[in-house]
Amino acid sequence: MTQSSLSRSNGARSRAVVCLSGGMDSAVCAAIAALEHETYALHFSYGQRTEQRELASARAIAAELQLTKFLPLTIDIFRIIGGSALTDTTIEVPDAPADENAIGGAIPVTYVPFRNAHFLSAAVSWAEVLGAQAVYIGAVEQDSSGYPDCRPAYYEAFQQLVRTGTRDGSIRVETPLISMRKHEIVRRGLELRAPFHVTWSCYTGNQAACGTCESCILRLRAFAEAGVDDPIPYATDWKQTANAPKESKLKESKQ
Repeated sequence: MTQSSLSRSNGARSRAVVCLSGGMDSAVCAAIAALEHETYALHFSYGQRTEQRELASARAIAAELQLTKFLPLTIDIFRIIGGSALTDTTIEVPDAPADENAIGGAIPVTYVPFRNAHFLSAAVSWAEVLGAQAVYIGAVEQDSSGYPDCRPAYYEAFQQLVRTGTRDGSIRVETPLISMRKHEIVRRGLELRAPFHVTWSCYTGNQAACGTCESCILRLRAFAEAGVDDPIPYATDWKQTANAPKESKLKESKQ
């Protein structure tokens, strides 16, 4: 047994590592982890378009929740290999489809190939060093963009990898939000006083969220369905954008 493991058995709170992106889901996930654990936050800058904005948000979330430590890491692999609109400037970030029900129907160009495996690997490594019992990640399968590394089977497989590839094999991979709807996550966050006002979900904006990418639309819809206002600034009025196609069709029908 390691010295850090021994220190956890003396009645002190158990430790956990949370992958903290800076978005609303990771903020709620971190708030959940902090309920039961001494929580250590791990943030990744990986060449994404909103890298600095996400880093600032993640740091602010960790401070608001009074997490034990905030560790920012930089990995360059995704920028170098490209293949995603989030990391490759030659690929445009598309607006969300006009039919919001189409979101998640296919894997979008904003998918970063096998990204979460890299994040989880680093988190598990740090968890071993800390003697932490769990690694938390705010993956959401429902109401998401259809990323393959946000499915329950993915985390079940990774859990088996942790069992066979770590010293004690006892670190748990926790995905407390994975089966929740986005509006349910907002409501849970409000219950936990998650600091939504410092979070960032937009794929392109740095000062104001674009209000048109899939991530913005999913977030805005979640807050609307939860019956509360989203506290961050947007460059586009999403309600007007959402209503525009209906209005134009109505005008066409009258002509």
